[in-house]
Amino acid sequence: MYTTSDFRNGLKLEFEGAPYVIVYFQHVKPGKGGAFVRTKLKNLKTGAVLEHTFRSGDKVEKPDLEDRDMQFMYRMENQYHFMDNRTYEQIYLDQDHVAEAGNYLIENLPVKILFYKGEPIGIDIPTFIDLRIVETEPGVRGDTVSGATKPAKLESGAVVLVPLFLNEGDVIKVDTRDGTYIERV
Repeated sequence: MYTTSDFRNGLKLEFEGAPYVIVYFQHVKPGKGGAFVRTKLKNLKTGAVLEHTFRSGDKVEKPDLEDRDMQFMYRMENQYHFMDNRTYEQIYLDQDHVAEAGNYLIENLPVKILFYKGEPIGIDIPTFIDLRIVETEPGVRGDTVSGATKPAKLESGAVVLVPLFLNEGDVIKVDTRDGTYIERV
């Protein structure tokens, strides 16, 4: 059990029978009456955000969450297939569970899958991934006034803006949080 004194950003808790993560919290001690904690909670299954006020000393349950190291195997239509590195068990996640991470998944990429009561509910991919450029237009000489960029399609299917000097076949490092080019590898 967690009490309101344990609250911090990123804490995962069970609230109203569902797993949530605390996005924001604020401890308030008014001049009159008891203290309370204002929170913004994000549902880990649906992604919905709600605001809730807890009285000081309230208790909430710890969720039955487990992170498993897995490996991305392949994509078939809207299903992403993964393999557990310890047991070799295979699972699949729908497009809804993978969301934006699906843009950066390539074969054999190590990922962490979040399970709630044995059911997969989310995915965590590495922050930086090295990907090969498979399609981009050649840069035009003299078109480099101030950090000009061009779109490049990566082997995972994502499209990223890259500097003009990069060509097809180059390997680049991409930040998966916002889909930006970091450097050539």
